[in-house]
Amino acid sequence: MTIFEEISEKLQKGKAKDVAALVADALREGQAPEAILNQGLVAGMNLVGEKFRNNEIYVPEVLVAARAMNAGLTALRPSLESAGVKPVGKAVICTVEGDMHDIGKNLVRMMIEGQGIECIDLGVSVPPARVVEAVKDSGAKLVCLSALLTTTMMGQKAVIDALKEAGLRDQVKVMVGGAPVTQAFADEIGADCYTLDAASAAKAARAFFPD
Repeated sequence: MTIFEEISEKLQKGKAKDVAALVADALREGQAPEAILNQGLVAGMNLVGEKFRNNEIYVPEVLVAARAMNAGLTALRPSLESAGVKPVGKAVICTVEGDMHDIGKNLVRMMIEGQGIECIDLGVSVPPARVVEAVKDSGAKLVCLSALLTTTMMGQKAVIDALKEAGLRDQVKVMVGGAPVTQAFADEIGADCYTLDAASAAKAARAFFPD
């Protein structure tokens, strides 16, 4: 088993300390930071996403694996920066105004980060103006909006409208999700993408940033 395969395996099992230690070992061996990221961490997270989509594992296992991914990224980030390896893109993510739910949003964020995308997480109950400001400041090309209540779903439309008013709508893709959200609703409000679960969201997000 290669060290990349070991990193992937430990990540899938949610062994955060082991993942961080193996990343450090791989760096000491002289492995390229980008190879550790893609062949170890991202490869492992992709398998986690696949298992989640196939109902082989569930949210608690994905959260644990995502934490292990973050531990590996923390250990690897200084070397990635030194090597000039940049994220494949940037995304702004939040739960819309009036909605305090964050488990789904956090899960999506971790899964998207597992694809090598930098996430600017604005938190919960975020007003449209703050999303617009974050897009301007960060240059993010993707906006991910979560709504867990039928009463806050229109907050997703409010963000899209605010992006239009700011002249930014053509510069970003907007992804929406959450328990009450449907493809029909996403189409109605003019979102670019709707996904049913976090693993699908991560896959769709990655597709917005071609190599």
